[in-house]
Amino acid sequence: MTISPPRRRRHAQLRRRVALAALAAVLGAGSPALADVAGVTGVTDTADVTGVRGPAPAPRAFDTGPAREALQRLLPHHADQFTLVPDPAAGADRFTVSGSAGAITVRGSTGATLLTGVGWYLQHVAGADIGWPGDSIGMLPARLPAVPAPVTRSALVPHRYALNDTDDGYSGAYRTFEQHQRQIDLLALHGINEVFVQAGAEYPYYRALQSFGYSAAELREWIPGPGHQSWWLLQNLSGFGGPVSERLMRERAELGGRIAEQLRGLGMTPVLPGYFGTVPPGFAARNSGARTVAQGDWAGFDRPDWLDPTSPVFGKLAAAYYAEQRAVFGDSGMYRMSPLHEGGTVGTVDVKAAATAVQKALHAAHPGAMWAVLGWQDSPKAELLAGVDTSKMLILDGLSDRYNRLDRETRWGGVPYAMGTIYNFGGHTTIGANTSVWIERFGPWRAKAGSALKGIAYLPEATGTNPAAFDLFTDLAWEPGTIDQRTWFADFAGRRYGRPDKEASAAWEELRAGPYSTSSGLWSESQDSLFTARPGLSAVGAAYWSPKSMRYPADAVRRALDHLLKVDPKLRGSSAYRFDLVDTARQALANHSRVLLPKIKAAYEAKDLTRLRALTAEWADGERRLDAVTGSDPNFLLGDWLAAARSWGADEAEQDRYEYDARSILSVWGRRSTSEGGFLHDYANREWSGLIGELYAPRWAAYFETLEESLVRRAAPREIDWHAFEEDWARRTTRHPSGANGPSGDPYTLAKDIAAALKSWEGGAR
Repeated sequence: MTISPPRRRRHAQLRRRVALAALAAVLGAGSPALADVAGVTGVTDTADVTGVRGPAPAPRAFDTGPAREALQRLLPHHADQFTLVPDPAAGADRFTVSGSAGAITVRGSTGATLLTGVGWYLQHVAGADIGWPGDSIGMLPARLPAVPAPVTRSALVPHRYALNDTDDGYSGAYRTFEQHQRQIDLLALHGINEVFVQAGAEYPYYRALQSFGYSAAELREWIPGPGHQSWWLLQNLSGFGGPVSERLMRERAELGGRIAEQLRGLGMTPVLPGYFGTVPPGFAARNSGARTVAQGDWAGFDRPDWLDPTSPVFGKLAAAYYAEQRAVFGDSGMYRMSPLHEGGTVGTVDVKAAATAVQKALHAAHPGAMWAVLGWQDSPKAELLAGVDTSKMLILDGLSDRYNRLDRETRWGGVPYAMGTIYNFGGHTTIGANTSVWIERFGPWRAKAGSALKGIAYLPEATGTNPAAFDLFTDLAWEPGTIDQRTWFADFAGRRYGRPDKEASAAWEELRAGPYSTSSGLWSESQDSLFTARPGLSAVGAAYWSPKSMRYPADAVRRALDHLLKVDPKLRGSSAYRFDLVDTARQALANHSRVLLPKIKAAYEAKDLTRLRALTAEWADGERRLDAVTGSDPNFLLGDWLAAARSWGADEAEQDRYEYDARSILSVWGRRSTSEGGFLHDYANREWSGLIGELYAPRWAAYFETLEESLVRRAAPREIDWHAFEEDWARRTTRHPSGANGPSGDPYTLAKDIAAALKSWEGGAR
């Protein structure tokens, strides 16, 4: 692909930043090279930094090249039918769509807003969907339809934030730039303007701390593997999954820099990790005047120490951190920090003064930058908010749709916040979300007197599941008036497969009324599968921290599968239909596990060996079918997850280390103390082909064998060390299908067979 001159300049700048940073690594952090590195960013006036709030500059034309390139990636056969017109004078976050057949014009205030206009056109005029994952663009006519009348939309809120701190770990820390680029394209298409960038976040720590008494080797041991770095940045753990190589860190930093540049090119804000005091062990002993506080335990891990932000050393380390970060990632107008996340120890630290010092250090490096903090459990606390300029803070509320009787203005004293959702924990493949709660709350919360609601925050712990939830939640920020949930899902069914179909509409009505209409009160996600649970006759879920029972009538998904199988054959060729069919068949089968396990328990307690064997055979057949149907779609392959991790290793030993990092987070999560004492085993369970066949099915088979032995010998079942069982799997390096040739089998045939099997099992009514 030909790279435009502006893009070549950006790539050259990025390469020079990384090269100078590497040179500085040789010369030392205090060398004059750092001054040169800082100057490479080309950003000296904070008014030019995306997202910085200051005096409004005069509207300037912008380069539509990045948006045009994204459009070419998204719609390779139709991109030339769109004319993208920069319109910075239109005001922030505004687009207009107009045009005749085959000649669509989109005017917008940023490159990303131009793409949002394209997304609106696809959704409301062309009737096509580019989802996350799956699309129906193959159903578009050769000549795109005209816009009946020009339509203008403005964002209802200024902040449309995306990506949880955990997304990199649970969605894939070993992704390529092209995969991240696809993610950015989709986020822009759906109206997002602020995106968290974590890839390479370890590099500024690695570089800066070498000037504060630590060797490169010590730091490589302290920094965890990429799959676990999300929780290191949250100050929850260190070291696990490592050590990391310097080469890996440099390549990840270059990747992160490219992601940030991609976002800037579209006029989006790259949200970078800020520095709030995480340090390696022994920091105070190596740095005179430093005061550190041991942070205690997090789920069985020893937390990294916290450097008191009010101590003089903090300002120096923060300045070094931000200089190193700027060298590779450039500047931004928003930084993510969550001190004392999920606990932590305050010690003698004055939290108010500490918050003041953290923001002061941020503004010394990036004047006027916004501090984004996660609203989770009891964070941020009133003491922290009292110490900052809250006009430069945004709370990303992770509990907006989970609990009832929420009053965010009272809770946070009027600090600006974004209504968020975390409908996916750990990357679970379960479908569903509290979508009716989103609709019921967003408008009234925004309209009430004194409202501090200034944004939306798309915060699933892992992205790439639940395309309907992604579409609907991001629509909240752009659709005037109240969204009618029933109408929205009916329209979604039509564009999802390329045109309206009564069976598709019936399927999505079942899903709407079932898993997508769960209520608030205790949970924001649906239950996970018992097929993925650690074996036990009384198992109620796979992840300890997930719902313990069904959150909707199981037959809703069962009926949806029947309807999807009847969709017009002409609409079955899209990746959207294939994904939805596989996902719905998978969910219907997963829900059956909750019907079957109590029957197995009853057979065992009745000492009915014949019945026990029949039921456990049915269970094994269900897992076999589950492994097969998920193997027919590329979004459910363990092989891709593992191959990605190995691709970052320079030799076999390093490849094995990163594969363990990737496998462990799906299974044991951490060491025995965290897996068992912290209840983190299977936290990131997911129904993927390969994972089912190599871990979950053998685990249940081993357990059922102990039950049979128990009945035959009339003795208590022998115990199995499940952590050792799972750790053995995590240490394997077996290969699984991946890449273009990874999927196997016909999704329709496999899903149809599942529907037939479910009817047979239900008809048997054992």
